[in-house]
Amino acid sequence: MKVGAGWMIEECEWKGKVVGHTGSHKDQALVLVNYGGATGAEVYQLALDIKKSVFEKFGVQINPEVNIY
Repeated sequence: MKVGAGWMIEECEWKGKVVGHTGSHKDQALVLVNYGGATGAEVYQLALDIKKSVFEKFGVQINPEVNIY
């Protein structure tokens, strides 16, 4: 079965949510935004928090499309 990651992120209420200086874009849940002054670590932590909430709600492991080193 194929399920859209964006839809799952929206269902976890991340779409448009702002956390500190980061957040999920108001129109596209898959896009993480630095609203000014956020560090890479803060953006990465947001991605981890989103990933965790999707797993807790749906039991599905999502992974970033970009390579993070």
